[in-house]
Amino acid sequence: MNIFRWLVKKSYRGKIPGAGTVQRGVPLPAASPASAPSGISPLLSDNLEKLKLIFDRCSDIVVEPWRYGPGMKHSVFSIYVETLIQKKEHNYFKQSLQDLVTHEVGPGTDVTPDDVKYYFERNVGSSQSAILIDDINDAVNKVLQGHIVIFFDGWDKALGYEATGLETRQVSESTLEPVVQGPREATVENMKKNMGMLRERLRNPSFKIETVQTSGVTRTKFAYGYLDGIVNAEMLKEFRKRIDKLKNEEVLETSYVEELIEDSAYSPFPQFRYTERTDVAVAALVEGKIIVLVEGTGSILICPGLLVDLLQSNEDYYQRTVISSLIRLIRLVALFIAIGLPSIYIAFSTFHSELLPTVLLLAIINSREGIPFPAVIEAFIMEFFFELLREAGIRLPRPVGSAVSIVGALVIGEAAINAGIASPIMVIIVSLTGIASFAIPQYNFAIALRILRFPLMAFAAFLGIFGIMVAFLLIWLHLSSLRVLGQPYLSPLGPFIPRQMRDVFIRAPLGFLMRSPKTQHRSEPDS
Repeated sequence: MNIFRWLVKKSYRGKIPGAGTVQRGVPLPAASPASAPSGISPLLSDNLEKLKLIFDRCSDIVVEPWRYGPGMKHSVFSIYVETLIQKKEHNYFKQSLQDLVTHEVGPGTDVTPDDVKYYFERNVGSSQSAILIDDINDAVNKVLQGHIVIFFDGWDKALGYEATGLETRQVSESTLEPVVQGPREATVENMKKNMGMLRERLRNPSFKIETVQTSGVTRTKFAYGYLDGIVNAEMLKEFRKRIDKLKNEEVLETSYVEELIEDSAYSPFPQFRYTERTDVAVAALVEGKIIVLVEGTGSILICPGLLVDLLQSNEDYYQRTVISSLIRLIRLVALFIAIGLPSIYIAFSTFHSELLPTVLLLAIINSREGIPFPAVIEAFIMEFFFELLREAGIRLPRPVGSAVSIVGALVIGEAAINAGIASPIMVIIVSLTGIASFAIPQYNFAIALRILRFPLMAFAAFLGIFGIMVAFLLIWLHLSSLRVLGQPYLSPLGPFIPRQMRDVFIRAPLGFLMRSPKTQHRSEPDS
């Protein structure tokens, strides 16, 4: 006899003291966890209060009360993660008690909680997917693992079973974040599926997910998640304050959230970062970040995105420490090449030619012989058309986009040299600058470098090396004054935190990082 065919066929969501109807992220009453025992109480209301406290502010946790027996007079409730199971699996469990009545108790006899207790304690071992749970913490763990856990009134144990119809997803690799080594699971346009994938990786009741629905025309639903006790309390308060202002706005995509809550809308530097990889999102949560998911969008917004974060990749932690540190140093060099190489060339060739070695200076003079434009105009023209080709390659259909951008760059570069419009060394400078910008992990940060490259070239054309120094000083002053959700943008460089420098320019061994958490967002102060 199938032990899952014991519940009422005509069950309904009745009333349980303190429960109400199906609850999805409803604010839960506070309780005192310090004195609460970990055992399961025979009183249904006590168990409900414990679980409400544990899963407070978790909108993907569903508590569903219902009843069974003749007259529907016996109370019970189920608890599960709605993003990890299919609803039909729970409905299947809530079927008739007729088999139990017929085979165990007898027709026409009232089924009492004692009968349920006797039946399951005797028969549950015959099923591999059903287990008896006698500890509230074990029940919490089973819920987070995708089980449905059922509590009965008058029984000091719970019944848990693994839902056989777990939500399945096709694993696909992110197109924006290619992976050499590490997980390849990418998010999709279904917010509940994304929440389920995150729950699979972070099975902890401290992982809170709060859902918000806008009241505009689109009535878009979005959610934000964080690790309670890890996230900085003041940062979370400020984030909620800004999110409350979005309830009357039209939010169509995660980038809308970014622009509506960022500190400086006119700064070229991104203050948040995006990911389509669940491992990156979970790593950010563990570091004390806040993530935002929007229905209909596959991208996850990570708040805040500090300067150091934008230069790092989660793949750094999947390589050995020597390799990861070398790659980070290469990225740092690429940062300065991407933003400053054309301006340095302009400054040296226009104002400071005496500082160049004679052989190099002669090579530059010979390559520029017959060029009708000064170095700065030549650089602006070549950079403009390089950016134009790159944008055209992005907007064209994928099968022809890459071919057009590569072939176009080769053809136009060669034609410009043959026509005497551009010098070979300028083509090399522009190419190296473009390659260096491709080495930046975050696309929105690479765009900021591309934007800043042009004013740097203008400063170099007017004041030479001194102009470049002034431009870098202005950029540094802007970065020093920029804050994201109350956090300094340059942290841990400014304010300087020596303890956290082991994971900035180089990556210390993982064993050392795990013994001493690197995050600056924890609620407790750094020691």
